[in-house]
Amino acid sequence: MKIPIAIFASGKGSNADAIIRFSQSPSAVYKVALVITNVPDAGVRGVCHQQGIPCFHWKNNDPLLPDFLMQNKVSFILLAGYMVRIGASLLEAYPHRILNIHPALLPKYGGKGMYGMHVHQAVIAAGEAFSGITIHEVDEEYDHGKKVFSAEIPVLPNDTPESLAQRIHALEHLHYPEVANAYIAAFGK
Repeated sequence: MKIPIAIFASGKGSNADAIIRFSQSPSAVYKVALVITNVPDAGVRGVCHQQGIPCFHWKNNDPLLPDFLMQNKVSFILLAGYMVRIGASLLEAYPHRILNIHPALLPKYGGKGMYGMHVHQAVIAAGEAFSGITIHEVDEEYDHGKKVFSAEIPVLPNDTPESLAQRIHALEHLHYPEVANAYIAAFGK
């Protein structure tokens, strides 16, 4: 029996789509029970509709959200482009069971305001030779929790923030579903 998870997303939903597709494979230990978005017209809603996954709009850090998730038997939460800091009630309800993916090699280029194109612009402006992704547990601080996985790619001489973002997205889609799968499987042991 697969472990029910929730995905939290604020944007287009490309990472959510990769996670949902992976969850349908025989090697997945998890299934996506539902998706939460804080943006009423987020693109992730279309992904959910196509994949037949329930999607719910919740206000940021609604105190009733942990109860809703538990009523739906959600065991883990994967943040996939969720642009809101997770509140204390969710952290208490899901200790060490919330993962986030960040589009840089933390601890560099993390923290408040460091998301999406802002990260890639900062990496290129600093002349970094490498960028990448970091998957980490979520705690009270932005992009701070225990690191679970990272992968790097070179920053190419002709990279723009947009071209770097495209390559980082490919890295996210490749690794996040499988790393989450291994993390959830190990947590259950």
